[in-house]
Amino acid sequence: MRGRAALVGVCAFAAMMLSVPPAANAWGVQGHDTTGAIADMRLSGPARGEVARLLAGEPDPTLAGVANWADQIRNSDPDLGKISAPWHYVNIADNGCVYDPAVNGNDGQNVIEALRRQTAILADKSGSVADRRQALKFIVHFVGDINQPMHAGYARDRGGNEVKVQYLGRNTNLHSVWDSKMLDTRHASDADEVQRLLALPAPNLPPAQPDTDPVRWAEDSCRIVLSPGVYPASSTIGDDYTRQFLPVAESQLRLAGEQLGQLLNAVLDVPTGS
Repeated sequence: MRGRAALVGVCAFAAMMLSVPPAANAWGVQGHDTTGAIADMRLSGPARGEVARLLAGEPDPTLAGVANWADQIRNSDPDLGKISAPWHYVNIADNGCVYDPAVNGNDGQNVIEALRRQTAILADKSGSVADRRQALKFIVHFVGDINQPMHAGYARDRGGNEVKVQYLGRNTNLHSVWDSKMLDTRHASDADEVQRLLALPAPNLPPAQPDTDPVRWAEDSCRIVLSPGVYPASSTIGDDYTRQFLPVAESQLRLAGEQLGQLLNAVLDVPTGS
């Protein structure tokens, strides 16, 4: 049996994980849900059929339904959650938002390389359904993660986790503000948020030609971290910060949904037996 050990292939990495801080959730539950919902709308017929086959038996067998699985396993499967913890982010802002595996690749344990590995597993039709299902669930989550700017940010402050701020009167950190706290100010249902994201203007969309390079996604996401004002001059922030950067966060969510749909179509829209 190939099993989980064959899938993750990181036995030598286990000891090193003791020194790696846990990744924060990107986007929160609603952010990942909406990314999955948008991607589901973009699936081709063959890709949709393969997704349905792979997710059969899941409590919610949709892309949105599995979008938060990679965070949930920290409780439901602590061993896999620990192994996969560094797969949620890549710290490239210290290097001018340039991904260099030798400089900021963390020995391949980052969201870029995780997406590449999981995509290869998903694309391998000779693989087991269990392995390919797990790869799909990782991919759905990681495409969301890579588009959360703080998940491509600075190593020195753990992607904003160590930047303490008071946001709308509550003590938190900059990473959490981007994860969910700005989005929470909408007080919108998942369905309403999806409609809001779908109404964003065309300049926020990826090119019609599929763009499935996670390096480009991470570097583009990182450049937002370097934008003026993302790191606020004052530790007390509120409505002004939300007005400036909530549209950016929502644009990234829409982009993630479109990219995920393109990636899955590129990988799964292949006739059986080819």
